[in-house]
Amino acid sequence: MAPKIGLFFGSSTGAGERVANLIKQIVEEAGAAEVDLHIVSADSVKVMEKYDYLIWGSSTWNIGELQDDWALKYPELDSLNLTGKKVACFGPGDQFGYGNSYVDAIGILTEKAVQRGAEPVGWWPVDGSYEFEFSRGVVDGIFMGLAVDEDNQPEKTLQRTVNWTYWVLEEFGLYDSKAVAA
Repeated sequence: MAPKIGLFFGSSTGAGERVANLIKQIVEEAGAAEVDLHIVSADSVKVMEKYDYLIWGSSTWNIGELQDDWALKYPELDSLNLTGKKVACFGPGDQFGYGNSYVDAIGILTEKAVQRGAEPVGWWPVDGSYEFEFSRGVVDGIFMGLAVDEDNQPEKTLQRTVNWTYWVLEEFGLYDSKAVAA
């Protein structure tokens, strides 16, 4: 039986849902796991406890706020015990329109996952292809998850998501790129 990943996302304009579906497709085509997609506001957050591997996706709204589905459920996250679980986060954002709060949601969610006992994985380099001023989603020059910009750089989303997803699968211990290359 294939391992299961619980992917919980919120989406107001469709960007978060598109990335969530892309991640599911990449994982399942790799044969590494099955992905159960959940709109975070549609279920009790307690469902998350049944997964050893979690992916959380939220865009950042206004100035540093969680997307509505996540904002609704965020207080309930305090009831979770995520000890021993690995959590990866992704977030669509607008680095030009909101350059002073670009993908803040990644940081907000990662911090909460750590508070609840989870191990954060899937940190992603801030390279020269990003242009923003500040993000709560960045620590020591590294995003705490996948940052995409469907508004200004949609042509980069596919490759960023493919690379990140394989990285997360390796950190989950569900995929070994060295074994595949051999």
